[in-house]
Amino acid sequence: MRRLLLATLALLGLGILAVPGPAAAQTRWVMATPYPEGAFHTQNLRWFLAEIERLAPGKLVVQLHTNATLMPLNQIKRAVQTGQVQMGEVLLGAFGNEDPIYEIDFIPFLATTYPQQVALHEVTGPAVRARLERQGITALYMVPWPSQLLYTRTELRTVEDLRGTRFRAQTPTISRMAELLGAMPTTVQAAEVPQAFATGIVNVLLTSAQTGVDTAAWDFSRYVTDIGFTLTRNVIMVNTRAFMALDEPTRAAIRDAAARAEVRGREAAAASEPVMLERLRAQGMIITPPSPVLMEGLRAVGAIQEREWLAKAGPDGAALLERYRATMPR
Repeated sequence: MRRLLLATLALLGLGILAVPGPAAAQTRWVMATPYPEGAFHTQNLRWFLAEIERLAPGKLVVQLHTNATLMPLNQIKRAVQTGQVQMGEVLLGAFGNEDPIYEIDFIPFLATTYPQQVALHEVTGPAVRARLERQGITALYMVPWPSQLLYTRTELRTVEDLRGTRFRAQTPTISRMAELLGAMPTTVQAAEVPQAFATGIVNVLLTSAQTGVDTAAWDFSRYVTDIGFTLTRNVIMVNTRAFMALDEPTRAAIRDAAARAEVRGREAAAASEPVMLERLRAQGMIITPPSPVLMEGLRAVGAIQEREWLAKAGPDGAALLERYRATMPR
């Protein structure tokens, strides 16, 4: 009897004592995303998680924490890598300091249309996935943000109007862009943008129309200038060890749901842009196209950043850019 009791306690300590019924088969994960419930990225993510439950009923439950309530964006990738959380969503370009390949789609004006974004993703996606795998992370799917806009209190006519401003910089690329423009880059999480504007920490924002609506940009800015800039990607990732611990049917369900979430998310990004722009306009924001002089100055800065990126990325980066430009839709 004593031996049986000791054996039972040992199994409990290792967490491998069989439990009859559905609870034995169900795995529970935690996921973190920095984006709010109303964002199309989060809505697509909710659809993805529901689709997993539909395809693999009773096998996996994912508790999703939105709007950076669990941790800020810059901590999520490391948390997935170490297994602190099993899944996460991040802006890929925010981790360009780890590897320049992560920020390739943040090169200014490299891919500004959805056909171009698809072409860039097809060329660079395998390289991104391979680098993440070496860090113990599996990329499930990637979805772009819509066109990027400059939010300011006054109208922008030339790049000189940005000199001396306090520029919200959520990635290394945007931070460097701000420096080249003579602005002061400041890292601010999306959820903290309204307070940062109210307290004067930043007074220029470069982001999508979706984030402009999410942060009620009309409360702290008046002008929106659609410069295009880039259609940069979010990546939804999972800790590889946790993923491989699932049975193959569940992994297959996740891969199937992820493939469709990627297509669905890209469609949602394109569809959200005009809708969100109209919401900004309805709140009294003045939406203007950039002047030729402003775009000339911004493209000159973008050309500098591309050269700097190539110097960091080396032959691998140059090969990716060459392959992309060979297939880039015009």
